[in-house]
Amino acid sequence: MIGATTDYQMVIKGEQRYTVPNAIQAAPGLVVFRMPNDQSINSAARWRIGHHDGRAIAEAMCRENAFKGIDILVKSGIDWTLDEDDLQNAISTETARDLFAKLSYAWCEQPGTSYMPGDVTRNGTYTDADIEQAAAEYKDDQLNALEILTAMAHTVPWMGLDTNDFNDAHNRIVELADAD
Repeated sequence: MIGATTDYQMVIKGEQRYTVPNAIQAAPGLVVFRMPNDQSINSAARWRIGHHDGRAIAEAMCRENAFKGIDILVKSGIDWTLDEDDLQNAISTETARDLFAKLSYAWCEQPGTSYMPGDVTRNGTYTDADIEQAAAEYKDDQLNALEILTAMAHTVPWMGLDTNDFNDAHNRIVELADAD
């Protein structure tokens, strides 16, 4: 059922399976899920679009972009309910290239292309302590609201937030940093 959550069997390292709880069935044959913290620790793009067979199709920095990617995949006319082998036979290299070009407009990319050094698994999640620490740093640097916005857009955990969550975090940080 579309919109329901399920335990998703993600394929990792060849044919090994990893259970991801609470994956969202976003469209027939497609799920969206947040990458578990012990997987792809160097990938800042924590949201995945997965095929029902367990393979990753695309990744996104934030949840809302993953769902925009789902819309593009659904509109492609491809039957995502096919098994992996039939799906690979149905999608030519040119079609795949076109799909990734379209997905890039939704800020979705091929899995594994968003590498950052270190453990960035907290991207898109933060605590009140993170807000306070960021505000103190930005206040010490005497950044204004626009400079804070720019800095946040390029750093973990802020760059992985959906728009409304990002705006809320930004407003809280600006207020605590006494920024104009």
